[in-house]
Amino acid sequence: MATQPRWEAIDTVLLDMDGTLLDLRFDNYFWLELVPERYAARHGLTLERTREVLRPMFAARQGTLDWYCTDFWTRELELDIAGMKREMREHVRFLPGAEEFLRALRDKSVRIALVTNAHHDSLKVKATQTGLLNYFDVVFSSHSFGVPKEHASFWQQLEAALGFDPQRTLFVDDSHSVLRAAQAHGIAHIFAISKPDSAMAKREVTDFLSVEQVSHLLDELAK
Repeated sequence: MATQPRWEAIDTVLLDMDGTLLDLRFDNYFWLELVPERYAARHGLTLERTREVLRPMFAARQGTLDWYCTDFWTRELELDIAGMKREMREHVRFLPGAEEFLRALRDKSVRIALVTNAHHDSLKVKATQTGLLNYFDVVFSSHSFGVPKEHASFWQQLEAALGFDPQRTLFVDDSHSVLRAAQAHGIAHIFAISKPDSAMAKREVTDFLSVEQVSHLLDELAK
């Protein structure tokens, strides 16, 4: 397992949004409860039948850009996904400790970049609701690069656009497939979030250094 770095070894901090800074409870509710309910009503199905229909549709798109695209799911499901997110925006919240961490980062000599798979529609709703983007120097959505963070090409394009040194970069995410892609690109300092949904139990993380919430990094990296 990698040695934990000190802040002096870090020039750039790359942060995921959903499940790292914002509570994944919103997304889990949206996709596992609200979307099936609206789809059932739209197509005259029971909830049980709806879940049978949606399960393979979702599984087939995981890890692809379509999985994160509101336009794609609006077409596939015949639901206004972006509109539904705006409708439910008051349920979007920071994870515990996230704002504390972001405020503390502003006092450190590092560049802070948001790197998210979220579609621009979703990013706009969440940023407007929380003021999240006020804490960042720059924001990158994988939709601008044409590939999700799970793909090597994303990290190649991100490095070209941002000009970061992978050996002096910290990256935090809740997705292990994304973290593996970042690790393969050579990013030296990687942490997983073990409690991305405040309503669910802490996950067991064995492949990466982990913290329950990002604010714990303030202590971890100061040791």
